[in-house]
Amino acid sequence: MARNLLFGKEAAIAGLSVATRSQARTTTLGAASLDSRLRQKRSPAYVQAMTRVDVGGHVHDRDALAALKQLVAAELGEIALEDRLLGIVSRCMLGHPYEVHTLDMTGQIIEHFKIGHTLPLTLERARTLALHPSYAFIEVYANRMVTVSDSGQTAVIEGTT
Repeated sequence: MARNLLFGKEAAIAGLSVATRSQARTTTLGAASLDSRLRQKRSPAYVQAMTRVDVGGHVHDRDALAALKQLVAAELGEIALEDRLLGIVSRCMLGHPYEVHTLDMTGQIIEHFKIGHTLPLTLERARTLALHPSYAFIEVYANRMVTVSDSGQTAVIEGTT
């Protein structure tokens, strides 16, 4: 069974300054620019925020989720609707029986999934990669996935559906 949870503001915006939030890219990226942007190394603040989702405990805080979404927008910029980020999948650090957690960008919620419980269809394809120790998390888009390491290095996997 999935466990829905939002997290404390401190954990969500760890390393996120007001300056970082104000740097959000506001232009829609074209195909070549999108590919280039997705391949760029992710910032330490972004990687830290994504890997600290479990640290927030069981506090339901919509403001913290909004801050995290702002950080994603600042990091990735505006992306055309058909190419937008659907969600992020990563290893869950809550311990057994939880295996992975997701940040669903459309549903605006974090869910923790136990071993053997299916993720939403759009995110399930990233589960195996998310469990691999080389990756901090996986960004899931409509037609591709981007693996992100702890150092922020990325690799784009095209054509995933």
